[in-house]
Amino acid sequence: MRTRIISGAVGVLLLSAVLYFHETIVLPIAVAAIIAIMLFELLRAVKMEKCIPVLLASEICGIAMPFIYNGYYYPIVYTHNYDEATGNIVTMPDSVDIRGEVTLIAFAVTLLCAFVIFITWLKKHKEIRYEQVFFVLAVMVLVPNAMTTMVRIERMSGLFYLVMGLCGAWIADTGAYFSGVALGKHKLCPEISPKKTIEGLVGGILTTAIVYAVAFSIYEGGFELKTAIIAFVTGAVCAVIGTVGDLSASMVKRQIGFKDYGKIMPGHGGLMDRFDSVLFVLPTFYVFLNIMNLF
Repeated sequence: MRTRIISGAVGVLLLSAVLYFHETIVLPIAVAAIIAIMLFELLRAVKMEKCIPVLLASEICGIAMPFIYNGYYYPIVYTHNYDEATGNIVTMPDSVDIRGEVTLIAFAVTLLCAFVIFITWLKKHKEIRYEQVFFVLAVMVLVPNAMTTMVRIERMSGLFYLVMGLCGAWIADTGAYFSGVALGKHKLCPEISPKKTIEGLVGGILTTAIVYAVAFSIYEGGFELKTAIIAFVTGAVCAVIGTVGDLSASMVKRQIGFKDYGKIMPGHGGLMDRFDSVLFVLPTFYVFLNIMNLF
């Protein structure tokens, strides 16, 4: 327990440092590092980490995404306009929409890396099975795009929304744990995650929903029923999605025969063990922010 607490405290300090410098290149660098480690852990799970071309292709694709999307939202440029009233040249900030170009670059990088993986499979078809190839392709697309929403949320809406996106996963875990310990009697998925209970799930959903409602009300400068209801629903949805992500990662581990994806965080396992629910929650939260335009 002591090792777990110390490891968790170090993780919180590192995350706090990254969030402190969230407006700089530190954020995409940190996200890229997290993606690289998560991809290595997942490739190791299917015994593909020693296949160098596949490992390099997936890692390059993963590391590139945070930097590609770092300037996704209307980067600032400057234009020079003539002011007829004063006769002076005035420098004005302007913006350029490059979202289409950024998406095309991301697609091209993913396609190129996938092409390298398929070529490697053709050369080593007697050693590599199709299940391994398609697992690698799936995580190469899912993990970078899901984790890169950290950068996209921060650049689009700011630090508060990024923190709330992360909290959508981690508050649910905490609420579910304490609710399960206090009230848990009915197992949720005993063959996949024996410690999870239905009572814990309900507790995690309610905890996240209430925290979201309170946090967004405070952030918006006062209680408004519409904001509170939307935030409550968003928190509840994120908690459910996070549980699905957690159970999905646990199911992969059980079918492979792993206890943890890695040992980078003593007492906690690997980064996949810490960010499994985040993989599902962040994109969901991003949808609420961007497409539905709720806040």
